Amino acid sequence: MADADSEPGATQRANGITATYQETDTERLLSFEREGRTAAIAQNVEGYAMLKVRPSADGDELERYYGFDMALDHAAELLGCSPHDIPIPDAAADMGM
Repeated sequence: MADADSEPGATQRANGITATYQETDTERLLSFEREGRTAAIAQNVEGYAMLKVRPSADGDELERYYGFDMALDHAAELLGCSPHDIPIPDAAADMGM
């Protein structure tokens, strides 16, 4: 069972994947790490813009999505895993439009 908390800066681990949620002055950021591979999903801090998928938290945007599920699919592809294996901290569960 994965451990999580719902506060910004929350980290959750499951299935060999570490997911970390944080908020900056400008965006909500959900970063993932699995066996040396990384991916990130970002959204503006207001929480209404499209989701940006990046190869890392500070990487260049690869694609934008309206739905969280589609962004997770792309992140899973970057991580080399199933989207169903990715843990999501509670604070990030409402990302997407």
